[in-house]
Amino acid sequence: MEKKKKVIIVTGASRGIGRAAAQMFFENGYAVYGLSRTVPEGDFSFQSILCDVTDYDALEKTFQNIYEKEGSIDCVINNAGWGIAGAVEFASDQAVSRILEINFCALEKSCRLSLKYLRESRGQIINVSSVAGIMPIAFQAYYSATKAAVLVYSRALAQEVKPYGVKVLAVLPGDTRTGFTAARLTETDNGIYSERVKRSVAKMEHDEQTGTDPQKVAEALYKVYLENNPQTSYVVGFPYKVIAVLNKILPQRLIDYILCRMYAK
Repeated sequence: MEKKKKVIIVTGASRGIGRAAAQMFFENGYAVYGLSRTVPEGDFSFQSILCDVTDYDALEKTFQNIYEKEGSIDCVINNAGWGIAGAVEFASDQAVSRILEINFCALEKSCRLSLKYLRESRGQIINVSSVAGIMPIAFQAYYSATKAAVLVYSRALAQEVKPYGVKVLAVLPGDTRTGFTAARLTETDNGIYSERVKRSVAKMEHDEQTGTDPQKVAEALYKVYLENNPQTSYVVGFPYKVIAVLNKILPQRLIDYILCRMYAK
């Protein structure tokens, strides 16, 4: 008898890290459902479902339909995300609400909706955070804050569900070469911060577009999924692992000075 495939759900699977991860899991023999607002770019083999993760009724129904079809859900990779850049003082209420909803509220809703299925399968949740969540970046304060929230939330949730055999962890990529850069909203101000914002965003965009291939992040996601006893968080890429270690051992004042010189001068 053919062994039943484990069922993986990936949000934000239309491009970048999400698409690469969904395709990688499919190619390694899993039943993969990629959730996204638009059809994935290029050729792909996994099952694509059009679903806005901020539409919670649709998200709940999608999880239910997948469970009814497959009989289990074994892993949910919460990858959907969005970015805004600009000065906090001039951030619009609409943009702030949207990034909080996409990057954190929809992710935690996905976790809540999936837990009843994952307790049954003794499955796993992998939440995509960011190195920006431990190294906060000026003019990207809301992105850094939401990714820090994802990390802390994942650690707390991991403790709650551990007795039921459910694993929860966060993966922290650094700068990655994806369409995220073009999709970022840069908000304007009245000129007080504008030149500094331009320099900061230019630095971010350069780092991202010369950064890690999303395929490498997908490989890291797959690797941590296979861990029998995973940590609660993983930083992706050697340079960013070094940065994470330095963040722990160097004085915070020095870290903030370096970040300020890089992104806020």
